[in-house]
This record gives sequence, structure tokens and C-alpha cells, in this order.
Amino acid sequence: MRVLVAACLLALAALTGGCAGGPAHRTVVVLGPWTGAEGAAFEDALQRLSAGRGDRYVYKGTRSLRETLVAQLEAGAPPDVAILNSIGELTEYAADGKLEPLSPRAAERAYPPWSPTLMLDGRRRTYWVPLRVNLKSLVWSKRATPPGPPNWCVAMAAQATSGWPGTDWIEDILLHQAGPDTYTRWATGRLDWYRDPAVRRAFTTWAQLLGPRSTRSVEQSLTMSYEGTPDPAHPDDPRRGLLGGSLPGCTHEHQGSFIRYLYPGAAGEALRVEPSARYLRGQAAYKDTYEVSGDMAAVLTHNPAAQDLVKLLTSESGRAGWSRAAPEELRPFFPDASDPQPGDATGQAIASYLTRDADTLCFDASDVMPPVLRDAFYRAVLTYFQDPRPGTLDTLLSQLETVRSEIAGTPSGRSGPVRVPDDICAPPGSQGDPP
Repeated sequence: MRVLVAACLLALAALTGGCAGGPAHRTVVVLGPWTGAEGAAFEDALQRLSAGRGDRYVYKGTRSLRETLVAQLEAGAPPDVAILNSIGELTEYAADGKLEPLSPRAAERAYPPWSPTLMLDGRRRTYWVPLRVNLKSLVWSKRATPPGPPNWCVAMAAQATSGWPGTDWIEDILLHQAGPDTYTRWATGRLDWYRDPAVRRAFTTWAQLLGPRSTRSVEQSLTMSYEGTPDPAHPDDPRRGLLGGSLPGCTHEHQGSFIRYLYPGAAGEALRVEPSARYLRGQAAYKDTYEVSGDMAAVLTHNPAAQDLVKLLTSESGRAGWSRAAPEELRPFFPDASDPQPGDATGQAIASYLTRDADTLCFDASDVMPPVLRDAFYRAVLTYFQDPRPGTLDTLLSQLETVRSEIAGTPSGRSGPVRVPDDICAPPGSQGDPP
């Protein structure tokens, strides 16, 4: 018996680091979308948090986030925490029982519209919380650009998600022309793509704003990355953005706040950023309405340290550490005015639109849609960009409506029926009801 007790104590010591060593150090594996300098800054922030607690945080960054996560789930080896930007995907994972509800502490900063209400099997739960956010209703241009109609910079390639820069255009136009209520009904699957004039008008307005384009320029836009290309004289350098010379002659770009990283230092100071409303032929009543996106953290295992990490990442100290760890052009935007925000003039202006100046913030519509409809939307804008004739649009909208109608209704999963979130528009700084 004494031998058995001694063996058990030795095994316990090996697991906990010894009786005098205090609680066991826990490991949390995080899967996210950031690589390169972005990934390094996030890893640095995790190390700062780890140093204060003793837990070990392992970050795995990938540009093929959905494919990687699906493969890990199928193998029965999910990460403890996943960081995703799609409410549609997160809703499906919650319905299938892949997500753990967040604890009240971890969900304290689950602000709308990034964390809309999710009703699962009749119960209100919070399954994700925004870590960082971005403003999408923006137009960038060079300060030295002479007055006149914009010559739009457009690049649609993004590997497996090519087409999303075009969906951002359609979404932003529809939001400013038809308003948040119609936008919400469309994004949440309660609007007919083919019959509702707001959807058709958004597509045709986009084509009119871009104007006539040569076959060569269309092909160039379809094959060029939204990040642009490196300088041909320095092919090993990072990509320089569309306004940095990738598309010579273009003057304005419709793109979200995250592209600041493509224009560090003097390159960024030479750019002007302004709300997109003035360009989109929308209604004056919606000029202070903005489309936003976000990267949300969800927990996929029973590891209690994962819940603790989500709480830490959304805390004041966690956000401050992340901001300090990142270069100026990579400093994240956070959803609350009291959070640390980028300190450069462009970053401060964007943060003000995001947290103070907006009347309403609406989450990216395609990222609200179920993945099958979102992916069909991506493909449709690529086709329409190449061939914007009325007959083409009729066919595309009919196809999209078929996809919508086939998946319409209340989806069910292993965890029961789930109500698709519909509170995807909210005032800035809105914290909603306690989770």
C-alpha cells in the first residue's frame, strides 16, 4: 500500500509540478487567421498574458482558417479557442454542438453587432466575443489626387475567398440606399434576392460607379490580390497595396480599415480616408451608418483555461498589451471608445467613426449568411464584375434566391433548433443585455 501511495504521489507531482509548486500550468491552443507580422504581434500579446499567469498559450495562424478548423473538428482534435470572422460559420458550429457557451465572465464584452443574440434550443446563449474589429464603410485615396470622378482601384482575388471585396461593395451600397432594416432582413435570409428591388439596385449601382472597363483591366482586377503586388524592382518586399502602385492610374479604393498595414509610415500619411457614404448614391438619412467586421473568439473544448483566456484577451490589460505589441500600422481597433486604439491620425479618425460618430453599425452581411450562401455570393459578384449586363444579373439573382430559399427556415443541429441572429445592427458602444 505504501508503494502504491508513493507511486500515486509521484504521478501527481509530475502532472502538477510538485505539491509545493501551486496549481498546474495549463496549455491553451488558439487557432486564428493572423500570420506574418500580425501573427507575431498576437503571439507577443499572448506571451505577455502568459507571463502574468503561468499558463501556456500556443497560437497557430493560418490563411486557410475554415479548412483547417473543419479538418481538426473531423479529426476530433479541435483547438481550445478559434478566432473567426463569420457569424454564419459560428452559428453552424454552435448548432452542431461544436462550441462551448461562454461563461458570464468571458462574455462580459460581447458587444453587438459583433455578438448578436443566439437562441439555441430555446435558450439564450453567448458563444463568441469580438477580439478586434474593423470598419468597412471607408474610401481611401491619395491626398494629392486632383478633384474629379474616382478611378476606382479594384482587386478581387483572395485565394479560396476571392470575390469578397466585391460583396463588400454590394453590402455597403445596399446599407446606404435601403437602410439597416432592409439590410438586416437581407443578411439574415428574409429578403428575396430576385424580387426585392434593393438588391438589384445595389448591384447595378456598383456597376455604374465602376464605369466601363476594358477586358484587360477586368481580367487584371479578377486575378490581382486585394493586397496588390510587390514593387517589381523589389519582388521580395511585401505587397504595396492598390494605391501604392499595384494598379497605376487608379485614385480611390473602397476597403476596410485593416488595409492600414499595407501603407506603413510615410505611405500611410500620404493617404486620405473618409466615410464611403458620399460615394454610394445612398440616402442622407443613412450617411452615418457603417458596415463593420470583426474577429471573434469562440471556445471549442471543456478546458477552463480557454474561458479564462477569452476573458483576458478582452480585458483592458489584454487589449493594451496587444496594442503595444503591434507596429503602428497593425495596431488593432477595438469596439469600445475606452479601449486603446491606433495613435496615428488615420487610425484615430477611423476609431472615432467606429466608436463615436456612427449612428448605427451593421455587421458584414456576407459574414452573417450561412457559408453556402456566402460562397455563392462571392462567385456571383465575380461573374457580374466580368459581365454586368441585365441578363447576367437576372440569372445570378435567380440562382442566389434559389440557394437562399433552399436553406431558409430555422436550422437545427445536434444541440437543437437555432434562431439565426437578427440583431446585427446596433449603435456604437452598445453592450446590450447581460449574457
